Amino acid sequence: MKAFAQLIQQLGSATATNDKLNALSNYFSDANDKDKVWVIALFSGRRPKRAVNSTLLAQWCIELINLPAWLFEESYHTVGDLAETIALLLPPATDQAASLPLHYYLEKLVSLEKASEEEKKTFIVSSWMSMGRDERFVFNKFITGGFRIGVSQKTMVNALARNTGLSDSVIAHRISGNWDPLTTQYESLLSEEAAAADISKPYPFYLAYALEDPLTDLGQPDEWQAEWKWDGIRGQIIKRNDELFTWSRGEELITDKFPEYTILKELLPNGTVLDGEILPFDGDRPLPFSILQTRIGRKNVTKKQLQEAPVTFFVYDLLEFDNIDYREQPLFLRRQQLEKIVSSVNHPVLKLSPRIDFSSWDQLTDLRESSRDMGSEGLMLKRLSSLYQTGRKRGDWWKWKIDPLVIDCVMVYAMKGHGRRSNLYTDYTFAVKDGDQLVTFTKAYSGLTDEEFAQVDHFVKNNSLEKFGPVRTVKPELVFEIAFEGIAASNRHKSGVALRFPRISRWRKDKKPDEINTLEDLKKMLELYGK
Repeated sequence: MKAFAQLIQQLGSATATNDKLNALSNYFSDANDKDKVWVIALFSGRRPKRAVNSTLLAQWCIELINLPAWLFEESYHTVGDLAETIALLLPPATDQAASLPLHYYLEKLVSLEKASEEEKKTFIVSSWMSMGRDERFVFNKFITGGFRIGVSQKTMVNALARNTGLSDSVIAHRISGNWDPLTTQYESLLSEEAAAADISKPYPFYLAYALEDPLTDLGQPDEWQAEWKWDGIRGQIIKRNDELFTWSRGEELITDKFPEYTILKELLPNGTVLDGEILPFDGDRPLPFSILQTRIGRKNVTKKQLQEAPVTFFVYDLLEFDNIDYREQPLFLRRQQLEKIVSSVNHPVLKLSPRIDFSSWDQLTDLRESSRDMGSEGLMLKRLSSLYQTGRKRGDWWKWKIDPLVIDCVMVYAMKGHGRRSNLYTDYTFAVKDGDQLVTFTKAYSGLTDEEFAQVDHFVKNNSLEKFGPVRTVKPELVFEIAFEGIAASNRHKSGVALRFPRISRWRKDKKPDEINTLEDLKKMLELYGK
């Protein structure tokens, strides 16, 4: 555990990718195999379920240090992170030499899921008292479920590639899929035999970069394929050995959540892997993403939800056909075979993402302006000769999104952030005018520079009107422009609307609070751009 806590410290303080890569590579060189498997699991999103709720964790800490509950709460609001608060408040360890390997603590937490409260308390408290502050912080993060690591999965894959001699694309493929760190051996995880034996295993997704340079820098238009950029859940549908599997880009097996695709088990040929978008769809156009959200996170999908949030699969690439890996084939050949597959299936649950016909970059620029009318976020540009690569690579795949919608509003509430921003008020709630009243409509916590966040924090601390736990009501004087990708009607929000990907686009120091937009403006945007 000490070595892993040290690794987290190194990764947290490193700013250069190479420093993070070296830290991970050194860890994989020295760690035991069980710990390696758990680190791969943690860095790829496979984290143990929460065995203890936050209330109990705080309660046990309060009892151990004999601190008034109100003082603990004040400390928590000041620090902004429960795991860190507890790590800072606990007394020195009584037996720090007893700290055990990483895998011991994680496996024990998994085994305690259905244990009694007393059993859980005994393990948690005894673990605290055998750890230093850094170890306690990481240990607490495992329990609270807020474990975020400041390093990409790609960096971890590159570190494993350096240590094993395998290519990064091979590593990325072998650590994907449905495996359990409790039962998986390190050598088995990275072996070719295990990868071949798992018929559900998806391929790593190929991701596009945002297009920022002029279109003319891409070369001739006839070298490129253009498609609409759909706003759904990126996924893969796999048919192997007469079994069907649906995976999300986050490597979650979601077959049971989308029973509409079950028919493809009969219609798709074996040895087929499709890449595409899970889209809410009804009639001839996509529905708002907010409709799809009603099905995300649910264990069981009801008949009513299936009717209210129908989905289809917009397929745009072919990764495997007839049990042969097609990723090394150029896009135009993959597309040809894909068109044949979709035509033979001939079922509305599987739709081919259409190619956009264009003969010049100017024509494509004009077509992009109709993206919202198509229910899309913009365009995808893919080089016809491109292979299907792993991860985000520059050069062959580009996303060219339309400009976001924007609205001016005023900040009315503020909360402290997390991590390095835990001492600053960086999470804000915004409102627009409705007559003489202010109506809240969205939250945002990104888009400002560190200097601007510090200035807003100073304003909040000096202009607070009320305090409700971690939330402060502030004088409605600071005006901001909020950018967002889409807007939809919502019964859950006081304003009646929900925004897609809201963020602060700029601080409007040139505007006064009485110049902000109105609720009526929001509703007009809903009429124009709501799907």
